[in-house]
Amino acid sequence: MDKDDVVSVLNDLIETCKDGEEGFRVCAEDISDPQLKTLFSNRSQACAKGAAELQQMVTSYGGKPETGSSVSGTLHRRWVDIKSLVTGKDDKAVLEECERGEDVAKKSYRQALEKELPAEVRSVVERQYQGVLQNHDQVKRLREQYRNT
Repeated sequence: MDKDDVVSVLNDLIETCKDGEEGFRVCAEDISDPQLKTLFSNRSQACAKGAAELQQMVTSYGGKPETGSSVSGTLHRRWVDIKSLVTGKDDKAVLEECERGEDVAKKSYRQALEKELPAEVRSVVERQYQGVLQNHDQVKRLREQYRNT
């Protein structure tokens, strides 16, 4: 895999992180449970840190790091906003949208890991992927708790 390919994969993941940062921020704003607000705010900050780490790697590979979110991420957040308005910002609906966003992040990281990445890049991507899996599982558990209440 040449440097341009590595930069492309990393920039795709930066968009995924930026999507997560914005998505969790929106969820934190829309959710009424104070503990979930804190959780989502923290997740948003963690996504921002992940994006910054990947941006540094892009620079080290001589590329121009992505700085924004993806079009699909923007559309997803707009959908969350619309659904929140319609449902009165119901916590369960917000959690469902958070989980859907994390499904997309899981897929993006899985696709990146299917590529022949340099060892130092693979190591970072695998570590971040584990964080995505933890986020997804935690959001899913919370959604299931809300579904059962």
